Amino acid sequence: MRKITTIELIEKIQEIRTCIIHNRERFQTESLAVHPNYTYAAKNLVDYLSLRTFDIRIKQGNLSFLGLSSFSNSERYVLTNIDNILYHLKTIQGHSVEGLLNPEESTWNFFTTLELLDQNTNRLFGESNNQISTRIMVTLPSEAAGDAKYIADLLMNGMEIARINCSHDNPETWESMVNTIRTAEKQTGKHCKVYMDLPGPKIRTEQIHVVKKKKKKSEPVLHIGDRILLFSTEAELNYAVEKMELPKTYAALVSMSIPNVVESLEAGHRIWFDDGKTGGEIEEIAKEYATVLISKARAKGTKLKREKGINLPDTPLQLPSLTDEDISYLPFIVNHADIVGYSFVRTANDVKQLMDALSKLNCMDIGMVLKIENKEAFNNLSDLLLTAMKWSNIGVMIARGDLAVELGVERISEVQEQILWVCEAAHVPVIWATQILENLAQTGLATRAEITDASMSVRAECVMLNKGPHILEAITTLLNILRRMEAHQNKKQGTLRQLSFANEFFNSDAERFV
Repeated sequence: MRKITTIELIEKIQEIRTCIIHNRERFQTESLAVHPNYTYAAKNLVDYLSLRTFDIRIKQGNLSFLGLSSFSNSERYVLTNIDNILYHLKTIQGHSVEGLLNPEESTWNFFTTLELLDQNTNRLFGESNNQISTRIMVTLPSEAAGDAKYIADLLMNGMEIARINCSHDNPETWESMVNTIRTAEKQTGKHCKVYMDLPGPKIRTEQIHVVKKKKKKSEPVLHIGDRILLFSTEAELNYAVEKMELPKTYAALVSMSIPNVVESLEAGHRIWFDDGKTGGEIEEIAKEYATVLISKARAKGTKLKREKGINLPDTPLQLPSLTDEDISYLPFIVNHADIVGYSFVRTANDVKQLMDALSKLNCMDIGMVLKIENKEAFNNLSDLLLTAMKWSNIGVMIARGDLAVELGVERISEVQEQILWVCEAAHVPVIWATQILENLAQTGLATRAEITDASMSVRAECVMLNKGPHILEAITTLLNILRRMEAHQNKKQGTLRQLSFANEFFNSDAERFV
């Protein structure tokens, strides 16, 4: 990083400002077509995208050298921040500041945009029971239906949003869950939002036929070098079992929950099972099936079970994000839920389809959360947001499990950061999801790595925990972490709270520097 003159710094920042103004005018139609709740947010999102077309690392360092605010924490108020920087730089140089607002006169600034994001967060998630900025969402198990004590315990420990996954159970069970939540709310005096996920076109393992059986196990244990046959339907798998002579070299035959997927596969395409626990490549394509060569598995093998997710990151799948099943569930959801989660959304047109479907049901105020869980959704995030801003109440979920499989586990750290930045620029609340304190919820013991991960979640507006036998302990631990971290951090900006050990350093009479 090199030092540049203040004059050169002013010129470079002025160039960025000119680009932002140009793009504001270029995308004025899109920015004005949004719901009034997002009028400024849409403009600021375009401003932020314009800013990020530049490499601003040298400018950042030089601003810090001068003791001025850099660009790194200005996602919510991009143009105002640039004008503030130019105002101070020109004042330092003795230049005219004509045309630039005094920082204290700006309508949209650090404080007003923080309030705007808070308003959007409260609209979607409700006021916090826990008196902190980050809400806690918990996925309910099937057994929660009718168990008011269980729901009440969740609420008393810190749950503020109950998630019902419509990929499981049925409307009767979901209704029982919602009724139980409402009963528990009255018992505890704690309010709780109901979030319901549409299933979407999730590809899962369906029927599994084990060829190489060991000790009569019904589920195959896959090792590196094993081969399995992948079928589009259960009927095709059953036909193969009955009519084909299958070599013992195949570990298993597996059918998928969505037909005709095999037709889209090509040799060399990657395939992952069960959130990336097992992986391989498509080795060969036949008319009815594809041969998969397993290349990723645990040293002792990895068990493959039914109803586990399948990810095909290299395969262009022509699947509707809003399925017929999703549409059939919508009348129930709009009558029982506060928020609907849109699974496997990919394009702006997908967002429009859900908004149209909700509008037909005369449901204009339900919260809509876009789940970012595939490569296409991540690449189209800005378009998804600008389209979703036509709705009155929106959010984004970072589905880190599927994203890690789709984009590669090495990229998930960078990708989740980028989603947080863009959503903050859009003033859209974010749900941090997948495997938060999972070991603690399942076994009662937390790993050091997941504690660190949970502490990072304070930068989101909501954190989602999955179900587990130790979920109450997981909620309590997460709440404690969030309370501690919120004192140190606001979004990605350190707040520099007073440190007790710094006071102890100066107040202690202990002998030092021995």
